[in-house]
Amino acid sequence: MLAYRHAFHAGNHADVLKHLVLVQVLRHMALKDKPYRLVDTHAGGGGYALDSVQAQKKGEYLQGIARIWDAADTSVPEPVADYLDLVRAFNARLNTDPDTSPASLPLRHYPGSPAIAQALLRPMDQLRLFELHPTEHAILADHLGGARGVQIAQADGFESLKGQLPPPSRRGVVLMDPSYELVSDYGKVIDSLRDALRRFAEGVYVVWYPQVSRVEASQLPRRLQALAPKGWLHARISVQQPDAQGFGLIGSGMFIINPPYTLHAALAGCLPWLVDRLAQHPHASYLLDQHVV
Repeated sequence: MLAYRHAFHAGNHADVLKHLVLVQVLRHMALKDKPYRLVDTHAGGGGYALDSVQAQKKGEYLQGIARIWDAADTSVPEPVADYLDLVRAFNARLNTDPDTSPASLPLRHYPGSPAIAQALLRPMDQLRLFELHPTEHAILADHLGGARGVQIAQADGFESLKGQLPPPSRRGVVLMDPSYELVSDYGKVIDSLRDALRRFAEGVYVVWYPQVSRVEASQLPRRLQALAPKGWLHARISVQQPDAQGFGLIGSGMFIINPPYTLHAALAGCLPWLVDRLAQHPHASYLLDQHVV
């Protein structure tokens, strides 16, 4: 949707879950000495200034990354610490004071999925980024244009995915996180994944979805399960109360088709900690489920 700008939501609790999972998936992909391709169908701007007008309008990052930014005690789970190190490194790259260490920098910038992926990319790996919004595409190109192994296109990610699969190495990850502001996005996710799995059944498919008061959102995990006979993992956090009208982003979920075998244990060790830190009401919760063949 061309009206959607992720800058208004950067660093919120949904981004924390999404990027925590993405880091773990990409860490696992790098364990083999063989290249992989990551396709990000809805890449956004790649990085965001948290002091911008957009980010400050609702300050959603204050209920997300800001709540765990200063976590430094020994109770921080290793996957969370890994994710935080990447966010701090992104801040450090944009810092104008070279004498300040990354650990002591204030939280001023937040990396999008492309920046996190690019930081983990090895020289032999490939990153394919698609973003339809002209402003977001321009920002993305400014952030990552010309980087080794990275290709950026102003194009529809659902349609463009067809030309990216299977990758030459037969190893690949697809990250699919549309805005879902159009109800048709839910159907497009299913249709696009069904086609992708026909082309590349062994790929790892990572789908983010919002937990909102919409029937399509509540039905999406079950529809995704039907596409994944070889195995899936479903992680969800519910940390925010709806508004007075019953609307709002209560939480979000990550559904992974063909997940790394290490992912469930990694998330089991950190989702309780994460929900405890991000909870905005006493009944915040998480879900972690998987089906293994």
